[in-house]
Amino acid sequence: MLQTPKVHYRPEAVDSTSPYAIYTRKLLVNGVEILTDPEGYILDMDAWSEDFARALAEQEKLVLTDDHWQVIQFIREYYEGHRVQAQVRDMIRHFREVWGPEKGNNRYLHDIFPMGGPQKQGNRLAGVRKTKGEH
Repeated sequence: MLQTPKVHYRPEAVDSTSPYAIYTRKLLVNGVEILTDPEGYILDMDAWSEDFARALAEQEKLVLTDDHWQVIQFIREYYEGHRVQAQVRDMIRHFREVWGPEKGNNRYLHDIFPMGGPQKQGNRLAGVRKTKGEH
């Protein structure tokens, strides 16, 4: 039987203009409930930890490898330095230098992040908010 995550109502979001703002999900991380939006994007970026990434990856049926962790770290560092999400082309440029052309390419990045590629699934796992304009 398919189990869907319980969606919680956030009273503080009543005045939000987004029809989706009142819904949250809870992800249990080391006994602490971390709130995410319905798609799994963390609401409080300061609540992120590697354990959060592991718990979300497990929920998404993704086994994190060293390559995943390198991308997650890149996304976090890029966001901290630029205050915007890294574009896939930024990731390709960086990882082509680090890994070489066999793995530093769009196809490989999307292969290791099968649920939306590095910009969606990677951002979720890195605790970075949804890209502006993303649905």
